[in-house]
Amino acid sequence: QLSTGQRQRLAIARALATNPRMIIFDEATSALDYESELVIQRNMKEICQGRTVFIIAHRLSTVRQADRIITLEKGMVVENNSPENLLASGGRYATLHNIQEGLYV
Repeated sequence: QLSTGQRQRLAIARALATNPRMIIFDEATSALDYESELVIQRNMKEICQGRTVFIIAHRLSTVRQADRIITLEKGMVVENNSPENLLASGGRYATLHNIQEGLYV
C-alpha cells in the first residue's frame, strides 16, 4: 500500500515520463513530506523547461520560481504579474507570501 505522498510522487513521475508539452500540477506537493517537496522544487526548472506549466498551489513556495503568477480570489483574477512585481505591489499575493514566510505583523 502506497502512502499519499508516494502516490503523488508516482503521479508526477508518470506525467513526466511521456514528455508532455503542457503539465498541470494541482496541489502537486500538498501530500509530500518536506524533503520530497524540496527535491521537487529543486528540479522544477528542469521539469518546466520547454513546457507550458500551470501550477495550482496554496503553498506559495511551490510557485516561487514561476515566470508569472495569477492570484484568484472568489474565482476572479485579482493579480497577474511576475513574483517580484507582485511582492513589490503589496497586494494579495504579497500579503499571503508574508503570512506564509512568517513576516506578517
